Amino acid sequence: MTSEWKEIVRNGLWTNNPALVQLLGLCPLLAVTNTFINALGLGIATLLVLVVSNLTISLVKQWVTKEIRIPVFIMIIASFVTIIQLLMNAYTFGLYVSLGIFIPLIVTNCAIIGRAEAFASKNGPVESSLDGLMMGLGFTAILLFLGGAREILGQGTLFDGAHLLFGEWAKGMTVQIFEFEQQFLLAILPPGAFIGMGLIIAIKNVIDAKQAANQKSKETKKVERARVTTVSN
Repeated sequence: MTSEWKEIVRNGLWTNNPALVQLLGLCPLLAVTNTFINALGLGIATLLVLVVSNLTISLVKQWVTKEIRIPVFIMIIASFVTIIQLLMNAYTFGLYVSLGIFIPLIVTNCAIIGRAEAFASKNGPVESSLDGLMMGLGFTAILLFLGGAREILGQGTLFDGAHLLFGEWAKGMTVQIFEFEQQFLLAILPPGAFIGMGLIIAIKNVIDAKQAANQKSKETKKVERARVTTVSN
């Protein structure tokens, strides 16, 4: 893997994560992460749209003038979102109903439009596809982490509703972790999403700060070892 590809992977998954750093696409992220399966469904849909829209835009960019590039990008993204929406309607109808308006709203997801404008319109198809894949995986990882945490804290379960995505055989996948007399509504409702998202961002910032401090310490040690302390006559 080349250094450029490594940088794309690192940017998508951590350094420039669309949810944690760019803070893009937060509306669907906060709205549908009340369960792990809802988060997984929206994450997969967003990832697929990111990859194919980035690839298509990188292939047609030389024929699109600057004045009309945004409407063209949105039309391309909307076409793929419609395809994903129809596929979910046909094969995962329960999840399609559960996600509701947030499937067509992928068209207006700033993370997708942002990558089309900032990366796919300036790079080749391979790099653009990889960028879409890594950004999609980074976005999906945050969806899953937040969805899993909210479902466990709010309902005491994990993978509830797996049959909506995987079929009837997955009804047995639900794991009961805690027994609640009543659901913990703060975790299930939007305020819980905001609190959880804030905690995840805080954890990332702490990790980044520790990595920066360690890197600075290593660089300081190298400078001390290279310093000349005596001068010969």
